Amino acid sequence: MSEHIIEALGLSRITVKDGKVVSVSEPEVEYCPLFDHHRGIKKLTKEVIEKNIQFRIDDFGMCTPNRQLRMKDFLNFGISEIMCTLLDEEVIDCVVMVLEGCGTLIVNEPELVQGIGGRVSGLVKTSPIPELIEKIGKENIVDPETATINQIEGIKLAISKGFKNIAVTVALASDAEEIKKLKQENPDVNIYVFVVHTSKRTPEEARALFDICDVATACASKNIREIGEAESIKIVGQSIPIYARTEDGKRFLEMRLEKIGGEKPKKDNPDLPYPLI
Repeated sequence: MSEHIIEALGLSRITVKDGKVVSVSEPEVEYCPLFDHHRGIKKLTKEVIEKNIQFRIDDFGMCTPNRQLRMKDFLNFGISEIMCTLLDEEVIDCVVMVLEGCGTLIVNEPELVQGIGGRVSGLVKTSPIPELIEKIGKENIVDPETATINQIEGIKLAISKGFKNIAVTVALASDAEEIKKLKQENPDVNIYVFVVHTSKRTPEEARALFDICDVATACASKNIREIGEAESIKIVGQSIPIYARTEDGKRFLEMRLEKIGGEKPKKDNPDLPYPLI
């Protein structure tokens, strides 16, 4: 049986088994401006979330062997899109990320990064889907037998394959110390950290994540937003800001902005997720 657990749409925890939504928890965020803008969703409820997730399953095969893996750049501004630009411009040579049915894996094609990361966020647990593992290649997956999610092992795999400029998506504060250690142990390798899925991080977790990142997305995180607004050297976006903590991060945001034709005019009263958690 294929089972996948996702945190999405207001930090609801959703379980998908064999292509069907089998459980949805109450969301902790009632309103997300992204889903309002793109899907017209004014309030996140269990019913709305179940319908949206089932749509994704039916539309592009999320959590199934039919998963569409590639997607073209739609000129949005998000973490996946930034990493696509960095691959295009040969600033990085691979991305360590997570895919349903595969777990942690290495990707070096922009359309794969967009197709994987641009369609699903907050994957908590997954189980192997042989058809997807075959498409990606066992050699590019940390553990094809279990589809484990382990970004530290993903970085190690990328280093073992000879990659020198590695981007990695990170959601767990517990990974911070290990990433510091890997950076120290591999001075000839650039490890660029993109912090994602930051809602409901404690002040301590937010601190650890922000300190290790080059770029972080705000999501509905009260604590990441407080740190990011005070300490970022560049901020893009208002409703769901993306923060650059380092000069590299700033350069990455500016490269993406240049590709999409610059930043949109700022609003006096931007819509924000509610509540921030």
